[in-house]
Amino acid sequence: MTGDVGLFGPDSVTWKLHQEPILMLGGLRSLYLQALHPRAVAGVAQNSGYRADPWGRLVRTSNYVGTVVYGSTAEVHAAAARLRRLHSRLHATDPRTGERFRVDEPDLLRWVHVAEVESFLSTAVDAGVRLTPAEVDGYYTEQRRAAELVGLDPATVPGTAAEVADYYAAMRPELGLTRDSAETALFLTVPPVPSTWGGRALRLGLTLGPPRWAYLGVASTAIALLPAWARQMYGGLGWPTTDLAARLSVRGLRALLAGVLATLPEQYRVAPMRKAALERAGLQPAA
Repeated sequence: MTGDVGLFGPDSVTWKLHQEPILMLGGLRSLYLQALHPRAVAGVAQNSGYRADPWGRLVRTSNYVGTVVYGSTAEVHAAAARLRRLHSRLHATDPRTGERFRVDEPDLLRWVHVAEVESFLSTAVDAGVRLTPAEVDGYYTEQRRAAELVGLDPATVPGTAAEVADYYAAMRPELGLTRDSAETALFLTVPPVPSTWGGRALRLGLTLGPPRWAYLGVASTAIALLPAWARQMYGGLGWPTTDLAARLSVRGLRALLAGVLATLPEQYRVAPMRKAALERAGLQPAA
């Protein structure tokens, strides 16, 4: 390697996993899962402008994740410092108890972190990305570095698949569907159409046409990919047949994305942040 590759680098499981475009669906899955924590979702609902600017918030979140994965050391720590400063100023009220709390409480940060990284990994595996058990554990261990960036003690963050499973089992009594959860899930499933994408015909097509139905299919797949216990909290089915259907659907989506990427000019087939990181590492992006 000839340059600064940040927290992970080309030999990491993180780089192997995050080159997969299907992880966008994993990000959506994680939001449904995160919303089942009453305190975490209250913190978002009471502080976030996601209803007014959902697409902008999605872009900012994606940029942060991309920076942590592929940014230089300086870029990673600058982005994390901005996020910690933002979180340090935010408070919310627990709708069940009336207690005032900080949104950067370790328990909340840990829940958001685990739900996110587990969603990325589980979605990729369900989509057909091949990882050995050692690579699965390696991904969780590597992601402790990302958890430390937001202010968590890495030793308190699950670092293997078994530890993640134990963490979920311990958390389930604290989870459930609240009004904030239901409203967030509905918003994620039927988001507003961006009014800035220009043209009445385009907006009408996004509202009523194939893109809207295609997105509903994507959102439905994200919900179906949730653990059975999480689907049941949303009032869905926990049957194994749902898991099978979700895997078939996400594998089809992965193949579709690969087909679309193959039609693009070579310079657009690799995400800019990944391309920059590969260049710093003295490597050429795969065509």
